[in-house]
Amino acid sequence: MSQANDPYKPYAVTSASSRGREHPEHFPARVDPYAIDRQRVLHCAAFRRLEYKTQVFVAGEHDHFRTRLTHTLEVASIARRLCVGLQVNAAVGELIALTHDLGHAPFGHAGEETLAGLMQNHGGFEHNAQTLRVVTYLEHPYPAFRGLNMTFEVRESLAKHCTLYDKPGLHPLADGSHAPVEGQIANLADRIAYDCHDLEDAVGAGLIVEPDLQEITLWAQAAGPVRESYPDLPLAAVRRPILDALEAALLNDVVAESRRRIKTAGVSSVDDVRQAPRDLVAFSDAMQPHVGQLESFLADRVYHHHRLVRMDDKADRFISQLFNAYVSRPKLLPPRFHQRIDDQGLHCVTCDYLAGMTDRFCQDEYQRLFEAHQSV
Repeated sequence: MSQANDPYKPYAVTSASSRGREHPEHFPARVDPYAIDRQRVLHCAAFRRLEYKTQVFVAGEHDHFRTRLTHTLEVASIARRLCVGLQVNAAVGELIALTHDLGHAPFGHAGEETLAGLMQNHGGFEHNAQTLRVVTYLEHPYPAFRGLNMTFEVRESLAKHCTLYDKPGLHPLADGSHAPVEGQIANLADRIAYDCHDLEDAVGAGLIVEPDLQEITLWAQAAGPVRESYPDLPLAAVRRPILDALEAALLNDVVAESRRRIKTAGVSSVDDVRQAPRDLVAFSDAMQPHVGQLESFLADRVYHHHRLVRMDDKADRFISQLFNAYVSRPKLLPPRFHQRIDDQGLHCVTCDYLAGMTDRFCQDEYQRLFEAHQSV
């Protein structure tokens, strides 16, 4: 990979090439607009709430499992490494990664699926679209405008965020063109992060054991040299160097393949990237089946494990019953949400309230409304 002090490539996002903000603001000339965005994300309530939202295992079940916040931090770290390797703006790639899950529902993808079903006839729910709603409307720390008034390139990349579990929402910025390279990097960083850390958490939870992992080509290749050096240590003592090697193999493949695609496409500006015939940041054809094998293993052996199915069933019950209670009796909503109903509709406001909840607040609210002995 290239060194951090290499100059940016001409297709990198820079402050000079930015399309600016929806609401004009004036900052000192030397202030990087993306540094302003980063500060606003880190200070917003939605970012803090990620600490108590599920990644795969319900937040609070075990102190060592990932939460939505630690997942976000790992995505940001991977995005920065890929940006350095491709000589684009690491601050922007990291910023998009830090922002990408602000609209995620409690209880991970189970919570999202439940809200999507409940909102099916009322505009739908998809956490990328909700993230844009968070940064353009729901967060409002400044009196001059709603939202965080983030730069166009960040909002655009959020609208176009796409992985196996994330699809672009119906938003004007999801116009069929591609995200800037930094946005595409955040997409793939998200995928690499959850592939690696969900595997580690599943090992830590005892859902899979080392013989199971030998089925995975990427694991077997990464584990071979480590196990030659430490054949007698338990898996807990060597899983991190194995995962580091696995992650490095994925990153090196992405950098090599992306450089090849960028050179072939002949792009020389951010707009060229947007209009390229395909994504420019990707795994190679040789790597794709190995990544697919790993992700199929995670789906079969982890995400559909009976322990997670039971967690997901509880999440569905919490969210569904709360949603129906709020819709049937809107006065149960906090006043600041209730007062928006006439303008935005009862279902939309209810969805905003539920999507913003942490796992523990959702469980506590469920108990307050449905458990007789709990204080309201």
